[in-house]
Amino acid sequence: MNRRVFILSLLLFFASTKAQSIATADEGTAARTSPAAVANQQPPPDEKPAPQNPFPDAVVVPPGIMDGGVEWLNTSTPIDLKALRGKVVLLDFWTYCCINCMHVLPDLKYLEEKYPNELVVIGVHSAKFDNEKLSQNIRDAILRYEIKHPVVNDSEMLIWRKFGTRAWPTLALIDPEGKFAGAQGGEGNRELFDTVINKLIEYHRWKGTLDETPVVFDLETSKIKPTALRYPGKIIADALSNQLFISDSNHNRIVVTDLDGKLLQTIGSGQPGHSDGSFSAAEFDHPQGMALVGNTLYVADTENHLLRAVDLQDKSVTTLAGTGVQGRPRNVHGELLKTELNSPWSLCHINDILYIAMAGPHQIWSHAIGTNEIKVHAGSAREDVINGSLVDSAFAQPSGLSPNADGTFFYVADSEGSAIRQVPIDETGKVTTIAGTSELPRGQSLFAFGDIDAQSADARFQHPLGVAWHDNSVFVADSYNHKIRQVDLASGEVTTWLGTGTAGASVSPAELNEPAGLSIAGDHLYIADTNNHRICRADLTTNAFSVIEIPGLEPPRQKPRRSAPKTDSAIQISDQIVNLKKSFTVVVDLNIPEGSKLNSIAPVTWEVFQLDGDPILAPGATEGRSKAVVKAGQASFAVPLAETAGSGEFVIQLHYAYCGSEKGSVCRLASATWKTNVTVDADAAVSDVNLAFPDAAKTSGN
Repeated sequence: MNRRVFILSLLLFFASTKAQSIATADEGTAARTSPAAVANQQPPPDEKPAPQNPFPDAVVVPPGIMDGGVEWLNTSTPIDLKALRGKVVLLDFWTYCCINCMHVLPDLKYLEEKYPNELVVIGVHSAKFDNEKLSQNIRDAILRYEIKHPVVNDSEMLIWRKFGTRAWPTLALIDPEGKFAGAQGGEGNRELFDTVINKLIEYHRWKGTLDETPVVFDLETSKIKPTALRYPGKIIADALSNQLFISDSNHNRIVVTDLDGKLLQTIGSGQPGHSDGSFSAAEFDHPQGMALVGNTLYVADTENHLLRAVDLQDKSVTTLAGTGVQGRPRNVHGELLKTELNSPWSLCHINDILYIAMAGPHQIWSHAIGTNEIKVHAGSAREDVINGSLVDSAFAQPSGLSPNADGTFFYVADSEGSAIRQVPIDETGKVTTIAGTSELPRGQSLFAFGDIDAQSADARFQHPLGVAWHDNSVFVADSYNHKIRQVDLASGEVTTWLGTGTAGASVSPAELNEPAGLSIAGDHLYIADTNNHRICRADLTTNAFSVIEIPGLEPPRQKPRRSAPKTDSAIQISDQIVNLKKSFTVVVDLNIPEGSKLNSIAPVTWEVFQLDGDPILAPGATEGRSKAVVKAGQASFAVPLAETAGSGEFVIQLHYAYCGSEKGSVCRLASATWKTNVTVDADAAVSDVNLAFPDAAKTSGN
């Protein structure tokens, strides 16, 4: 197909609404089928009618359309779409700064889990900010957002332009025959894509063009080591109580230490969720900003779209506001637990009012503590950097708040606009911009970024996420410049206060990596150095810089592994008798298709479950997948026993990945499940169980 015609077809699709997209696909098929033909094709009453192609006019994706990426992440090799024939492929055009792109990720996860064997998602990271063009920073974003599909770094936006993409985020759909089915920009399209993907699967399964062999990718998570903190987002340093509150965002908890790092307590189980309860039972989902009011710590529970209240005296967590569902209202004035929130990111407290940086709708909200109301304080919900009255002003993903000394104003890190804003408490006051650009022609402020020390409007930031007022200055976590900047409120001068401008973890000279949270206590500035997984401290007078160690802090323990799988399609093998020892060995003959090879990066893993019988399996044997030893086409592993005689029904699973030898091919997952009765007998001579893997193109028991 001519590239020009292909791009035109995409642009025409963008001109339609999402409702028209689905309707056109179905109605178009019906329009080309005459009534007589439909009558002649009527199936017998007891048969299902053959499904229709939901996109009969889909166009073939040209070869090489995914070429141009700088690097592929979450996969060991670049991916050629030709290798994914038989799969529904969903391309996610995103950039990691974008709140709307973040909102799409739960939808992608939902679709990936619903269609694990039929759908492959590929992220196409087409950067907005210069800092986002670097693969290492994208890798951190993949880990921070817990993305489990391949991502290509489209730093020059070559793939973006080939697909005619015009906005972040945009999802583009390719059918199992390698044809472009359609695209849709914006967030909130889970239901649309669920419907369309289901229709494509139904049609191509009937046609025989659907490949339901699972594919597997080498994820970045397999290359990382656990850390005590994981992407900490925000902090509060409280001199009065000598406490430091850390939102340990990717560990889904709040860590409390003294100002020198002595661990006092952790709040939250560490498992993502929204349960209220005791400190050990309560759950958060990637919390960010906090505000301390007396013995209550308020938390912006960002990915739950909730505000939580932590009673530090009773050691309990309750939900203050939100329904747990992402909302999209613009003019809000409602009850706390009946109003849907949208990515609350930062909090500050002034005169018994809680102010909330609501990043999703680009607004500042407020809640008078003790009342049952929450409402918009400032922002029209237009994404821009516009000054003026509270109702007419515009923000661009506000992500950090800090009050001034007398509580008449608070300052805002307006991240997507790379600007520092001043917002009055007085509802008749005006929003102003104290540093960075504003009032540019529509949307241009969103792209006015850089790294320039200068007077107020001439200064440039790059996606700042945190602010802290101190002594007539505002300190700024200039996240994508890896710096702390200082805005002199008297002169308007912006200067670099800390950091080299290059991502790093050095203490001397002081280096940072996308710092996101700031707080001041006494003579020190405390910094959440997010991508370095650490908290730092700098002396406000001397700039002396150090890392705060937290002895005794460990990553949260993971939940026990899942329960035994379904065994309906398990391979039943004969009863096995093994010797009374510490373990018995299982040896499995692997079955790798011709023209493929075992994935040398992904381990061969096994799991074992005991369904019933005597307790002969050692405690802890089912806590997760373990690695097998592979040699000469065989996998072997030792199943730990309790060293007591008896018998029971066992289920054994093995998983491995094999890859095609051609460039751009993908790795596919082979797994099998066996069921057998195992007897442990002191007099038995046998100590091995031998298994043969079935056709690698088939899976069972998953």
